[in-house]
Amino acid sequence: MNGFMDNKVRKQNWASIPPWIIVGAVIILVPIFLFWTFQNVNKQKENTILLLTEKGAALIRSLEAGTRTGMMGMMGMHGGGFRLERLLVETARQPDIEYLVVTDATGKVLAHSDPGKIGTIYNTGLDLESISDSDGVKWRKLRNPDGVTTFEVYRRFSPKRIPFRGSHGMMMHRTWRPDSPHLGPFGRDQKQFIFVGLNMAPFEAARKGDIHHTVIMGVILLLIGFTGIVLLFLAQAYRSTKSSFAQIKAFSDSVVENMPVGLLAISAEGRVAAFNQAAESILEKKAGVIIGKKAEKVLPHQLLEINEELNRGRRFVEREIECTLDSGSSVPMDVSASSPRGEEGGIIGNIILFRDLSEVQDLKREVETSRRLASLGRLAAGIAHEIRNPLSSIKGFATYFGERYRNNPEDKKTAEIMIHEVDRLNRVISQLLEFARPLAIQKKPTSLQTLIEHSLKLVQGQAEKRNVVLQKSFSSGVTEALIDPDRINQVLLNLYLNSIEAMEKGGTLSVALSADKELGGVRITVSDTGAGIAKENLEHIFDPYFTTRQSGTGLGLAIVHKIIEAHRGEVKVHSEVGVGTTVSIFLPAS
Repeated sequence: MNGFMDNKVRKQNWASIPPWIIVGAVIILVPIFLFWTFQNVNKQKENTILLLTEKGAALIRSLEAGTRTGMMGMMGMHGGGFRLERLLVETARQPDIEYLVVTDATGKVLAHSDPGKIGTIYNTGLDLESISDSDGVKWRKLRNPDGVTTFEVYRRFSPKRIPFRGSHGMMMHRTWRPDSPHLGPFGRDQKQFIFVGLNMAPFEAARKGDIHHTVIMGVILLLIGFTGIVLLFLAQAYRSTKSSFAQIKAFSDSVVENMPVGLLAISAEGRVAAFNQAAESILEKKAGVIIGKKAEKVLPHQLLEINEELNRGRRFVEREIECTLDSGSSVPMDVSASSPRGEEGGIIGNIILFRDLSEVQDLKREVETSRRLASLGRLAAGIAHEIRNPLSSIKGFATYFGERYRNNPEDKKTAEIMIHEVDRLNRVISQLLEFARPLAIQKKPTSLQTLIEHSLKLVQGQAEKRNVVLQKSFSSGVTEALIDPDRINQVLLNLYLNSIEAMEKGGTLSVALSADKELGGVRITVSDTGAGIAKENLEHIFDPYFTTRQSGTGLGLAIVHKIIEAHRGEVKVHSEVGVGTTVSIFLPAS
């Protein structure tokens, strides 16, 4: 069926994801990526502060180093002076430095990158005394009136002691004093503090760019994560659907392969696409041989005609046919065929279902025979009663005339013939009454082997006179059966006598006993090599008074059928003219 089904279009809608999966993915992923984005933003902020703080501290250290260098240079000179504000002004020319301020503990500006502000009070808003004992750098953000934020780094301004060479060439140290006339207007010896104002605009722009980039990356990662979860569910759904599809396909293939009717699928190209076991059994062909072959080369012409009807536009065909097989035998079939269409209305192939009607027709014949025998039995019973009474009178008159004319040989012989014919007619009437009367079956466990051997001995003399050889075959698995031995013996004798009569020139009479495991019982088969029965007569062999022999009464096989039917068994006859006849009797196990 695979080749035929592959022509169909199967659509799998993988995009139909349940809403709870999307909601669940959002609930799980959004907090994770928000936390990740917040952490990155905070980390960038911390890095910016750390960078500005380090830059401010480096500037402060460089200013202290510059102050020391200026002081040493000044000491080696005989004129001129070192001015710190000049160093501040030159350093503040860098684009990212807004101002450099050195104040005392009261906030008075001792040096400034803007010389005009020297001597003014720098309103720090800080407790400078509390930070004078620490050499660590501190920072703060100041909001200017113009809206620009300044990052200010500050700590105590403390240049180290200044080394110099004494009069005797020895290295000496001198502490820098702010009231030295060579250092400019720093006032008396007091604590100084330095403030470095850094422009945050470039850093803020860079930080905003980083935040923007982080947010974009977070959104991208969120989408990637969401897509990953969706793809994970899609993959799981695909595996589940694939597994379910494989199970359904295996189940459907098993159903098709083991369905009790023959299935034949023919593709639109005219090739055999499917052929199940029942079809193999009915058409006596192997699926492996004909699948993929052109239908007209491997199928009986009766099935090809039905396929052509479907190709001409008929959607459904149903009829009974006689299908001729390659062996020459004919099989009655009940055929149902249809032509499924694709999405665009085109033919994608034809499906033909067929069933062997041989058994059905046999059952119909048996039912018809039983019905006919029942009607004939009722008719025969009435006729027998009507005939038997006059026969007694006729036999009485014949006996009287025989005694009266016993001295006349001719008349006496005539009377004897009349008595003999009346007796023969009376026997026929008795058989007819027995056939018409309901059988009284008295079942008991009986050895079938013993029964068959006994029945064969009863006809052994007649068989020898006709040069008929008796053969028997017993299966080891059969011992006893629950039957009426007298009635079954009557059945066997009738069959034996019919077979011996059919072998005028001698032959072989075979009796076989075997177990029928399929039906659950035993089977007795009586075969001969006689003249056989014509095909047109097989349907009537169980009819009362139907016979092809001049000496037969026509009731033997009718009584056989009735006895086996009373045992709830079945009897079948197969015969070929010139070959012989086989009678198969099935008896149930109980």
